[in-house]
Amino acid sequence: MTKVHERPVEPFSDIHFEHGEVRATLLHDPTVEGMDMALYLDGSGSMSDEYENKRQSESFLDWLFGKKTVVTDNIVEPQARWILEYLATKDRNGFLRVAYWATGTAGSIEVIGELQGKDVHNYKFPGPKKFGNQTNLKPAIEDYVEYLEEQMQQGARRGCAVFITDGVIHDAHEVKTYCEYLVKLMKKGKLPKMNFILVGVGKGVDEEQMEDICHEEYEGFGHLWCHRIAEEVNQVAELVAVLVDESMTVASGGTITDDKGRVLARYESRLPAVLEFKVPEGAHSFTLEVNGQKFTQPLPDEDDDDDHH
Repeated sequence: MTKVHERPVEPFSDIHFEHGEVRATLLHDPTVEGMDMALYLDGSGSMSDEYENKRQSESFLDWLFGKKTVVTDNIVEPQARWILEYLATKDRNGFLRVAYWATGTAGSIEVIGELQGKDVHNYKFPGPKKFGNQTNLKPAIEDYVEYLEEQMQQGARRGCAVFITDGVIHDAHEVKTYCEYLVKLMKKGKLPKMNFILVGVGKGVDEEQMEDICHEEYEGFGHLWCHRIAEEVNQVAELVAVLVDESMTVASGGTITDDKGRVLARYESRLPAVLEFKVPEGAHSFTLEVNGQKFTQPLPDEDDDDDHH
């Protein structure tokens, strides 16, 4: 199956292109009633260098010649802070479950606590007490599902968990199988609707593996996941594009044309936050005209592979 993806251009926050069909999500800051958010920070060994302000060890020659000790930054902490601050505005009570995942020897969870966005600058995220030897994501998802089931008794009606990672995930197959099971439960009404977001942080983010999980589409449900690279997020609303749906309105109308000016879709009374339309073979872009402004989004070639960025 040919399924390729292109970096979205504002005002788009997400683009999917498959067999000539486009699903384009517009940048929108959604409000979802009864939403319960959570934030999980990767505590695996591959992330250990991204945490804590560490002093790089000096050699004897460095000491002898008076070279200054280099202190490396905690890359995770500032990203965790702004993400937590924003997610708290989406949460039903402003408190988020925050935990390290993939810690210890069995991919265990180290819960930090229920944190508020307004106190974000007081929080420290130095990493878990014990870094994990494998990056297993499934236990973290299971932890969130169990937590959400508890929160349902207190008014939670929908869930979304964000997982910060470097993208190195060892149980991707198990994650996909478990997600299929969760989708079945959601479709039967046994679980509230949930979405998950992978956020890549660090110098060596493995985006290919993140895409492998996030671009899975589930019949009758759509996309359960989306992924972002923290350093590439220009507007915070990009983070939660997976929560945006067709029922949300962003403008009173608009028109979609291809790169030859042919009209592909026309929205007379309202412009939904998610646009779905077909493009002719050979089209390289489409343009959205709304409120007198035009925005052009490039499309990848359909003979590209899944690794297109």
